[in-house]
Amino acid sequence: MKSLIRLAAVAALATLTLTTLASDSSALAIGEVAPQTDVALQNVDGKSLTLANVAGKKGTLVVFTCNACPFAKAWESRVAKLGNQALGQGIGVIAINSNDPSVNAEDSYAQMQSRAKTLGLKFPYVVDAHSNLARAFGATRTPEVFLFDAAGKLVYHGAIDDNSRDAKAVKEPYLRNAVAAVASNKAVTLAETKSIGCSIKFHEKSSD
Repeated sequence: MKSLIRLAAVAALATLTLTTLASDSSALAIGEVAPQTDVALQNVDGKSLTLANVAGKKGTLVVFTCNACPFAKAWESRVAKLGNQALGQGIGVIAINSNDPSVNAEDSYAQMQSRAKTLGLKFPYVVDAHSNLARAFGATRTPEVFLFDAAGKLVYHGAIDDNSRDAKAVKEPYLRNAVAAVASNKAVTLAETKSIGCSIKFHEKSSD
């Protein structure tokens, strides 16, 4: 009987592990191109745009983030600074909120508009109204970044840096290094890191 219980526990653990691996592996792979680049997204200025609209000559930075997550809040000033600087380096930038605002009102459109103004964002902060873009990218966390090169291929995916709590204590500025490489037409030496943050609060899938 004990052997059967042990086998059941092992099977359950294996299933959980496979589920986790499947979830992790669903993310866009290095070298792949961005999906759904022609889908219209509402920006905080009230206008609609697409990923194709914001693509830069040197590359494109896509940041899945939100207003409510403590990790997103901890990194938001760094994201704003890096994003604004990247624009000047020929890299298009877009921040995307895929969270369902019914889960937390802090992720409402009005709150997004306020946050963008407070942070001084020079790049779009858009609504992923049905979380379809996050699903297409395989994004699961906020914040989670995807950086594409001039050819439109993914060259970096993961975290902003190695310290969400203290910007002054950062030892590995992953995204800054990757942006610098792309802006200089050089290879990104560290292509993937683990995204640390809150789970995306996905909208329910449409029944259509």
